[in-house]
Amino acid sequence: MEQIDVKILGREYRLAVSGDTKDQLLEAVRIVDEKMTTIRDSGRVSGVDRIAVMAALQLAHEMLGASGAAGAAKQTAMLGRVRKLREDVDAVLERQDSLF
Repeated sequence: MEQIDVKILGREYRLAVSGDTKDQLLEAVRIVDEKMTTIRDSGRVSGVDRIAVMAALQLAHEMLGASGAAGAAKQTAMLGRVRKLREDVDAVLERQDSLF
């Protein structure tokens, strides 16, 4: 596993990733950062926790909006990636919490 450093909403996170999923993870980071930045910049939601929840809800809503067989396959694949990303982020946050 490779360790990569990424930034989401101006905060740095170190994630473990296998070589074959690195590009997908980096794309997921870009999408999440873009969504969270848009929500923060709207000024309607404050606090990183609330921004993260709103971004997750919007992304899940978009994912569920896909239709047809191709949409179902994309949903399944995306759910797997989202679960893996969530696990990776949770692991990083858990390690960072122990630093403070």
